[in-house]
Amino acid sequence: MARPDFRIPRLYVPGDLNPGGEFSLGREAANYLRNVLRLENDAEVLVFNGRDGEWRARLVPSGRREARLALAMQTRPQAAPGELHYAFAPLKHARLDFMMQKAVEMGVGRLTPVITRHTQVARVNLERMRANAVEAAEQCGIISLPDIEDPTSFSQWLARIDAARVIVFCDEEAEAPGPIDALVRAPAGKLTLLIGPEGGFAEDERRALLARHSVVRLSLGPRILRADTAAVAALALLQAVRGDWR
Repeated sequence: MARPDFRIPRLYVPGDLNPGGEFSLGREAANYLRNVLRLENDAEVLVFNGRDGEWRARLVPSGRREARLALAMQTRPQAAPGELHYAFAPLKHARLDFMMQKAVEMGVGRLTPVITRHTQVARVNLERMRANAVEAAEQCGIISLPDIEDPTSFSQWLARIDAARVIVFCDEEAEAPGPIDALVRAPAGKLTLLIGPEGGFAEDERRALLARHSVVRLSLGPRILRADTAAVAALALLQAVRGDWR
């Protein structure tokens, strides 16, 4: 697998990427390249859109407040989205920003905000979530962007999730063995991680989860972790034991 070249600035662009293509950047991206990084004409930039792989491009002459890129060659083919899905009770802005960025860095392929009984944040800014996903991908050399779903209620989410998926949910009341042992013994299949709200799952939600055939109730140790900390810890465990860290 080709590795990203971090010596060259990376930029997400929404348009299609084709050999010999040339296109103008939006005002924010143009300002970043021209005024923040102070790149001159012919400087190299790596671009990706989440669909067409990563491409090497160069800055071409344009207006003083504009930036145009000419595509040269593909440096990495498009990678498939991560198989690990992540569902979570929404958090407040700063903590949600942090969690989004870390989930993308961890290789999550789909993110779903789930409104549980004790969720304290009812409104979710999807555009802000997408912006955080893009920023994390730009900085970490990631080519695939996760699918970010609309918020849904706990009952709707549970009813529509693929029956073949194994749900791993973190529960401070779990009387389970160590998390590594629990994951090793978990049923075969692709994983969906569920992290609940600060107040934990309601009893009926916990019963509904445990009634599923393919479910793992995971303990994250003797301390109560904040939801964003629990997300990073659990995602690392899942990728190490059952994911692409092996």
